[in-house]
Amino acid sequence: MNIYMTTGTLGFMEKIKDQHTDEPILLMNGGGSTLLLHETNGKSVFQTPRKFEVVGSYGNLTEPGFFAMDNVAVTDEGKPIFEHQYKHLGEQLQNMPGFVAFRLLRPIGSDTYTLLTEWTDRRLYDIWYNSPGNQLSDKTVFKDAGGATQHIFTSAPYTTHYKTPTEEV
Repeated sequence: MNIYMTTGTLGFMEKIKDQHTDEPILLMNGGGSTLLLHETNGKSVFQTPRKFEVVGSYGNLTEPGFFAMDNVAVTDEGKPIFEHQYKHLGEQLQNMPGFVAFRLLRPIGSDTYTLLTEWTDRRLYDIWYNSPGNQLSDKTVFKDAGGATQHIFTSAPYTTHYKTPTEEV
């Protein structure tokens, strides 16, 4: 399974989504941009997408929803460690209130992994993210058995947030 992402103006992204109603494409807004996410076993319908292989998955990505994408640049040596650590994060989150889905996305053509989580709303995501047991905010996750830090990151991680637009009644 692969995930493809592209960004653009809301109008243009809506047009692309409307042209491909037979494909599972999510439209989301956040941080002043609009993003389309296409999850498929086939080829992308986008002209120049960011490409990812899904290496960890739980649940179904749906609309409406709140999406958090933790973007983490990982060294080649650190990729197996990183994937092992986060591959089953969705199963660990399954009983968290508001949790919907998870994808661990291995980059194709770059070094930046994406940990994508979907929640029913921002408030429940924030409660989880700020909780003591959250692996994504735990700075001790990549220590070896002796307590030494393993240096597997090539730059500081960053998080982007998106929400699927809801039609007003």
